[in-house]
Amino acid sequence: MAGLGPGTLVDDRYKILSRLGAGGMADVFLAEDEQLGRKVALKLLYQRFAEDPGFVERFRREAQAAAGLQHPNVVSVYDRGAYDGTYYIAMEYLPGRSLKQLIRAEAPLDPIRAIDITLQILKAARFAHRRGVIHRDLKPHNVIVDDSDNAKVTDFGIARAGASDMTETGSIMGTAQYLSPEQAQGHAVSAGSDLYSIGVVLYEMLTGRVPFDAESAVTIALKHVSEAPPPMSVINPEVPPELEQVVMWALNKNPVDRPANADQFITALEQARAALLSGDRSQRTASMAALAGVAAGRYAAAAAVSAPPAAPPPPGTGAFDVIDTAYVPPEDEPPHRRTLWPWIVLLLVLLLAGGGVAAYLALRPAKVVVPPVVGEPFTAAQTQLQSDGFTVNQLQETNAKAAGTVIAQNPLAGNKVKQGSNVSLTVSSGPGPATVPTVVGETLAQAKSSIQLAGLKPGNIVRQTSTQYAKGRVIDTSPAAGQQPPVGTPVTIFLSSGPPDVSVPDTTGEDVGQAKSTLQSRGFNVDTTPQVSTTATPGTVLTQSPTGGMSVASGSTITLVVAKAPPTIAVPNVVGQTRGAAEATLGAAGFPATVQEQTVTDPTQKGIVLSQTPAASNQEKKNTLVTIVVGHYVATPTTTTSTTTPTGTTSAPKKKK
Repeated sequence: MAGLGPGTLVDDRYKILSRLGAGGMADVFLAEDEQLGRKVALKLLYQRFAEDPGFVERFRREAQAAAGLQHPNVVSVYDRGAYDGTYYIAMEYLPGRSLKQLIRAEAPLDPIRAIDITLQILKAARFAHRRGVIHRDLKPHNVIVDDSDNAKVTDFGIARAGASDMTETGSIMGTAQYLSPEQAQGHAVSAGSDLYSIGVVLYEMLTGRVPFDAESAVTIALKHVSEAPPPMSVINPEVPPELEQVVMWALNKNPVDRPANADQFITALEQARAALLSGDRSQRTASMAALAGVAAGRYAAAAAVSAPPAAPPPPGTGAFDVIDTAYVPPEDEPPHRRTLWPWIVLLLVLLLAGGGVAAYLALRPAKVVVPPVVGEPFTAAQTQLQSDGFTVNQLQETNAKAAGTVIAQNPLAGNKVKQGSNVSLTVSSGPGPATVPTVVGETLAQAKSSIQLAGLKPGNIVRQTSTQYAKGRVIDTSPAAGQQPPVGTPVTIFLSSGPPDVSVPDTTGEDVGQAKSTLQSRGFNVDTTPQVSTTATPGTVLTQSPTGGMSVASGSTITLVVAKAPPTIAVPNVVGQTRGAAEATLGAAGFPATVQEQTVTDPTQKGIVLSQTPAASNQEKKNTLVTIVVGHYVATPTTTTSTTTPTGTTSAPKKKK
């Protein structure tokens, strides 16, 4: 497909203007939609994938899922179809640059600007997640940003819709630098996997580097699974601590330790943004501390033992360079006499500095290990920490644990911190009433996670048909959303089994436009495939699959095979040729000839083609009959006339006119 040149017409509609690039599955072209008069990005599946029926089916379902995502921060999918033995998707064309290009040119970005772009990506992800679509390959390459920093997420080509698996079990799809740990291991992915990838993108916007990089994708994947991200403040000291904490929360290895959904991630970023705009960069709410406490504890330990470099390393390298700060003396200068007193002054300064360093080393605060106190009564934990020289503050949180029990601590146990540091303890206020969260429209996994986070238990799963919610989506819960049962109460989840089956109407023999209208009015999606036919009128439905009369789920895709006129070629010009030469010329071009004779009196026109139908250069289908008119020579007869003259009668021949 890379060979498609400008001017090529795809599926009789999309005129290729230029090639935009290539991805893992397809080539992407800039094209003109000749029906609607707009530019589109046309993605054509590679031929090697088009020959795999299973992959084609996944590609079709993924395109269908992406086409349903109509959101200001999601690139729209307009159309899909088949062309030249492969398949295509027509998408919204955006003239901006990718977020990756912006990062390479301008990173590290201002924190407020980075937050604003990330919020738009999260809103797109939230919209997709609520409809059961996991992107699986969120990276700055797949985010288009215009001159006003309006962002749109594109390329749902390897997305997963509902319960359908879009990749082979155990396979890894995506870009290594932005993979979640579970995706790097080939495990099942969830909305939390996309949130991890967005965390990597935000990390890169703020530092100019990805958290993990190496020469091979396998090595990068292993780092995602087993290594902690380098502290952001070491790379860019300008990253605010409250924003750093949110990023590290999203980069937890275990999905359970990340934001539960895009809403939580958005809330945390908006709180960090508000703190920055207010000028109080130390401002943090109790809710942020509770949500991101695990990340903060881990990150505090990492930051405590790391020293920032003299200057931020250059952005955009994609790897962590070693900065050599050793002093390199200038080249030797020609010897000349120098006075001795500057050396004496320098020696005194060095001695004084050495004394200061020694004093600092002797007097600097000692590092002590934070003891584990989670699970202990608050009074006992407070006593232990204070006896070890720590200060203590307390946060209350409703929890199934007994009132007064420590359920979290920050910094985490085992971290080394300065003596006299503060340890924040989250203390259970007891199992008070819990509020049933709103999970209608979510997948079963998302609903279970939300219910557990609310302090409740997922109960029975009851499946019901639904025309409003897709298969695998939550219809309702019992108790209903907003009710406040005791902590630990089981919540029954009503799950959609999809719409009831409906009968497929038979549209064979109909015009494709009418057939589409009929099928779509019954709730079906329609896909078309052209097929050359010499007998049917172009645009007529030849066959359909599933066939008419079958019962399938509403919303299924019906594929129509539509008659297409055979290609035409120009009729050669044979006027002036002999009959034999004309018949040979037409036959070689694929046109049979029929001969009609026309009487001529000019002997030079004998056996010569005088005219032809269809005329020369007309575009006609092969095997069209061409009638040639050939001259048939007949000599003109002569007559004798008599004239009387004074000397007698004479005769002279006269031609008959």
